[in-house]
Amino acid sequence: MKQLPLTKQQLIAAMISLSLGSMAQAALTINGSSSSESSARMSWGGADSLSEARSIMSKSSNSSAIKKVDSGYGTTNITNTPTNASNFGSSNNNSYNNANSYNTTYRGSFGNSSMIPISTDSRSVAVIDAETGESIYQKDADVARPMASITKVMTAMVVLDAGLDMREEITLDPEDFVGPKRASSNLKSGDRLNRAEMLLMALMKSENPAAKSLARNYPGGYSAFMRAMNRKAQEIGMSTAFFGDPTGLDKRNVASSNDLVKMVRAAGNYDVIRRFSTTKSYDFYVSNYSNGNRTYKANNTSSLVRDGSYPIGISKTGFINEAGRCVVMETRVNNRPAIIVILGANSSATRWGDAKNILNSLATRRTV
Repeated sequence: MKQLPLTKQQLIAAMISLSLGSMAQAALTINGSSSSESSARMSWGGADSLSEARSIMSKSSNSSAIKKVDSGYGTTNITNTPTNASNFGSSNNNSYNNANSYNTTYRGSFGNSSMIPISTDSRSVAVIDAETGESIYQKDADVARPMASITKVMTAMVVLDAGLDMREEITLDPEDFVGPKRASSNLKSGDRLNRAEMLLMALMKSENPAAKSLARNYPGGYSAFMRAMNRKAQEIGMSTAFFGDPTGLDKRNVASSNDLVKMVRAAGNYDVIRRFSTTKSYDFYVSNYSNGNRTYKANNTSSLVRDGSYPIGISKTGFINEAGRCVVMETRVNNRPAIIVILGANSSATRWGDAKNILNSLATRRTV
């Protein structure tokens, strides 16, 4: 399933007019139905990711960004209760019990040859058949480890749950460049993009200031955002997870591979995460009063997404020294959906070598 690069026409189709009253030149605005629930066939990436995303994400604060996605196999039904502004970032430990209810039903079954006969070099690996929910490969998958920028998948879900106006302009502040670690960035203080573009920056290019700014501009502020991230982890059953920052630069951001499988499955119910995380490249028009306007040409951090040789439905990479090279993805191989989590690879070559080894093994796996 070879992906094609975005054409000029497709990029134009993804552009929406600027918000009235705003001087920002941010181009990407995503609009959607006012319905609180919709259905869509599962996306596996492609050149139309951005243009399709704009028709999916809700811009109204009264609408839910959670969608029910029909993969044609197992389905995950999510019931979402709209959150009032007064409840954002609540520290009530029981609040998550009354919010989103995740109910997964699987169809299909394995034969005795369901496990894939491979060895991997990364420290922790989990692979599940997303049709049945059964594990088909594990390696130290219950040990909590630093996840680095895999964190941004949770960041995106919390942003989308809030139902905020994705056209709203956000200006990067100096504090958005301050974190637990120093990290390179092509963004600058004073850069102005809308919320949708910041989300695309965070998921596709893994820009840390973009993720930090999304948290800072959350109702209740940064602290409320961090409480919401950890509450969301509880909602989806991530018993080993903790989030200390929205970027993944904090080594305290940890979860087991099996818990990250749960996070990827939950993220699959957000079509915008599917579209944005598998966008191969995008040219951002960045406004900055002090430093001037410029074009930021960004490419996806995943070589598998950029190459387009594998059908990838969700993707996120990560790296800090404590975490090693990491990646999570959802894919469909041999007409079967699977979720893959790789943590703690000692090099990029090891990470992608393990990933390709798993993908190729899935292609030859016998199922009944």
